[in-house]
Amino acid sequence: MMLSTLISPKPLKGPDVVITGMTSDSRAVQAGDLFAAMPGTLADGRDYIEGALENGAAAVLSLPGLADMPVPYVEAKNPRRLYAHIAAKLYPGQPEIIAALTGTNGKSSTIEFLRHIWAYAGLNGACFGTLGVTSNAGILPLKHTTPDAVALHQTLAGLTADGISHVGMEASSHGLVQFRLDGVSLAAVGFTNLTQDHFDYHDNMEDYFLAKSRLFTQLAPKGAPAVINVDGEYGRRMYKLAEGAGLDVMSVGWAGADIRIAELTPRASSQSLQLMWEGERIKIDLPLAGEFQALNAVCALGLAVKTGVGKDIALKALEHLHGVAGRMQLAGRTQMGAPVFVDFAHTPDGLEKLLRGVRPHTMGRIIIVFGCGGDRDPDKRPKMGAVAQKLADLVIVTDDNPRTEVPARIRGAVKAGCPGAQEIADRGEAIAHAISLLQKNDCLVIAGKGHETGQIIGDKTVPFSDVDVARAVLS
Repeated sequence: MMLSTLISPKPLKGPDVVITGMTSDSRAVQAGDLFAAMPGTLADGRDYIEGALENGAAAVLSLPGLADMPVPYVEAKNPRRLYAHIAAKLYPGQPEIIAALTGTNGKSSTIEFLRHIWAYAGLNGACFGTLGVTSNAGILPLKHTTPDAVALHQTLAGLTADGISHVGMEASSHGLVQFRLDGVSLAAVGFTNLTQDHFDYHDNMEDYFLAKSRLFTQLAPKGAPAVINVDGEYGRRMYKLAEGAGLDVMSVGWAGADIRIAELTPRASSQSLQLMWEGERIKIDLPLAGEFQALNAVCALGLAVKTGVGKDIALKALEHLHGVAGRMQLAGRTQMGAPVFVDFAHTPDGLEKLLRGVRPHTMGRIIIVFGCGGDRDPDKRPKMGAVAQKLADLVIVTDDNPRTEVPARIRGAVKAGCPGAQEIADRGEAIAHAISLLQKNDCLVIAGKGHETGQIIGDKTVPFSDVDVARAVLS
């Protein structure tokens, strides 16, 4: 495609050329590519223009003010936003319905539940985010929850070519603030909750909230449906922002005005869910354990109805949902019947929701194995320890992706919040020890890594799966 067409109506410095690809990684540049030289948090793409040109870059996109370029040069005050819009043109083809969901916890489960409801309604759907790209064909990996704009539009174009009509996607705060979604045609948006996370990237909660709010105030087209859990302060704020932006807002949750959870009755591995919707009390047998799973299911219900699924069909579909990999996933049971769950919870709020979620289903002790990641928000470590000590009966602190930090220091920071916890550095040994302690009515929760299949130590990733390790011990 001609560069002038890709950047229209922006002016082009230099002759028009055919562009066959685009990347922001100078090492990946091929002949005919547009190289996006953008400043980042760790590196400045403008420092790599020479290398990109050596690799055959046909043109350069960057901030204004670069010296004379030997190839056509596109300048933009916000090159990331233009990069996203160019990607949408260069890799055309988006599914008819795209629903984007943001929030701290519950995104992966909610969009997977949304896919289940679409499938029950006979719609060809897919979803992508932390777990990768999931469709009826299986799961394909992704490098980021919200991919780079080029990877994002290549993914959307591929799904469209495969006949996918409905897509649910996670919208991370990184992806939103870096304008990765700016070229996506959104049919619906949603919000789960907002609690402390990613403070290695965001300055504070307000900065984090404002990053999330872009989905509602800048990206969703006016009149588009927005499904928002309003149980928390940030959900209520997001509701007002979405309403002010002219969106068709539906509030859900315990405090929802449109779909309200009236009652939850826990069972061994499921729960009875009663909803108030349009003045009617509706009873659902939800085949999932945990209050947070009910909240995720209700958010998915709202998005399904707002994207064309009939109310009765969507409600019936809830009774056929199944768990998501690494999200309160039942890895197995001991010979005495004690369950072992694996979950991705890696924030104080996520851990609290997880432990409160399993408590009504557990007659005996709750044992938890968890740790905190290295090179990430250190402030949450003692907070997570305090949550574990408060809500679990036995806490075992272990390693969880220590990366370049000293693992013992991370564990020490966690134990500052749970001084009574046991400490076992090796995660496999910690899991095995916890399983050996389980009695008949107990429950073990292994938190933090969920679906992940590697442990990051230093700059290397060592194969490791909580689910596989737990199953091997149980067998």
